[in-house]
Amino acid sequence: MSAALAVAWQRLLGAAWGGRTAAVCRGLRTGPRRLQDAAGAAAAKEAENQSGTDLSPLILQRNSMRWDGKTYEEIPVAHIKATYNNTHIQVVSFDNRPFARTSCGTEGFHNAKKGTAIAAQTAAMAAAAKARGKGVLHVRVMVKGLGPGRKAAIKGLTMGGLEVISITDNTPIPHNGCRPRKARRM
Repeated sequence: MSAALAVAWQRLLGAAWGGRTAAVCRGLRTGPRRLQDAAGAAAAKEAENQSGTDLSPLILQRNSMRWDGKTYEEIPVAHIKATYNNTHIQVVSFDNRPFARTSCGTEGFHNAKKGTAIAAQTAAMAAAAKARGKGVLHVRVMVKGLGPGRKAAIKGLTMGGLEVISITDNTPIPHNGCRPRKARRM
């Protein structure tokens, strides 16, 4: 309650510096009882404003959405790293316990064929089959990199029997960090 009194007292002093000396004199004569009432009303109004902004409809809606009894944060995550030469897919639980891990190289593709969309789709289908065997039905997808296997890997996950809930692009973007390679001469 002392903080509320201090706020009310500062408001009265602020009014005095604004040129309203009569209001300050009137406030000083009223006594502490009236100051407490004014401070209580101000605190109640601030609490009312805060409670109205805290409960956003999106937050309430997101908590009510469930997939097989799991909230959004509890759904397993499929990490796709799409480089120019290969594509890695790893399906992990929400607390980072691995369910399945594959890449184009482990699926039998060699050299330049590892960097193709067909190889990424095949690897994603294999990862989805392994994850389905461990009870995973829904996944959130995190994509990193600019390789040719980005879209193909997501398509492979759905073809493998997993339902994709959300897709997040997690590609690192430099804010003029390292100096790039010299330009290729053709």
